Amino acid sequence: MEPTKHTIALVDDDRNILTSVSMTLEAEGFVVRSYTDGESALQGLTARPVDLAVLDIKMPRMDGMELLQRLRARSQLPVIFLTSKDEEVDQLMGLRLGADDYITKPFSQRLLLERIRALLRRGEAIRAEAAGATPAGVLVRGELSLDETRHQCLWRGTDIQLTVTEFLLVKALAARPGLVKSRDQLIDAAYGENIYVDDRTIDSHIKRLRKKFRQIDDGFNHIETLYGIGYRYKEE
Repeated sequence: MEPTKHTIALVDDDRNILTSVSMTLEAEGFVVRSYTDGESALQGLTARPVDLAVLDIKMPRMDGMELLQRLRARSQLPVIFLTSKDEEVDQLMGLRLGADDYITKPFSQRLLLERIRALLRRGEAIRAEAAGATPAGVLVRGELSLDETRHQCLWRGTDIQLTVTEFLLVKALAARPGLVKSRDQLIDAAYGENIYVDDRTIDSHIKRLRKKFRQIDDGFNHIETLYGIGYRYKEE
């Protein structure tokens, strides 16, 4: 039996990028669905979900930021943003809204392919690790419960919707309470080795994680920052 092909959504108003990237991904065995604006992409992704989406930020009718917000309201679909080199604010905002990764334009298609594969592998690793999980294997740290079988994070019994990257970061921190994790260690845990990610990417993910927990618990302070060193999970 042939392995199931992953389906990738490409959303960009530049038809040259859509055509060239689609050809590259299809040559590597992916199924590709292309959209030229955020509005049509939202309709298409709602009707026919995909395994991962690559979104440009500046698009007509609905930009990538609004599209990501709409998607995050209903799913934790892995998302990679395409941004301009001089748009650092867009990069940070995209991460805070829930993007898993970003790549700056102009970009190498081989780099994009590597990032897509890495993000898909991370999701598959969670599912594979969870395939044989038992209730005793659920990670519990005080009020925190992480169930990889369901890709579920509970705080005080309330479900918190996390992206693949966010789930892996919480797992890495909570696995060893009190142990300081450097940004490089968190990058390896969430993105895999040999993937370059700017340190600020981790900072943005941590800010979003804290915001999600504080929507449930205003006093949440279990992810601590050690300035110049990294982060640690504090268990009461």
